[in-house]
Amino acid sequence: MADAITEKDGKVYLAVRVQPKASREEVRVEPGGRIRIALTAPPVEGEANNALIAFLSKRLGVPRRAIGIAGGEKSREKRLVLEGITRKEVEESLRIT
Repeated sequence: MADAITEKDGKVYLAVRVQPKASREEVRVEPGGRIRIALTAPPVEGEANNALIAFLSKRLGVPRRAIGIAGGEKSREKRLVLEGITRKEVEESLRIT
């Protein structure tokens, strides 16, 4: 998990695996620390990316503009950059310890 959430230069980087078209939206931490986010949105025309940003915005309590996709825009493996929040706050908001 140490690799899933990192903090550098006042920004938090979050590595996640997205599972689109799930029956419900949730965050799970797999054995080994990988963060998996299940979304109900399909993986077409950026819908899953928009749903991911909306889900995390609500869950973390930050505006949508504070969340960006730093890598993996067309992949299930994504690297997100978060501004205006600390690593500890991300861990607490996602209930990751």
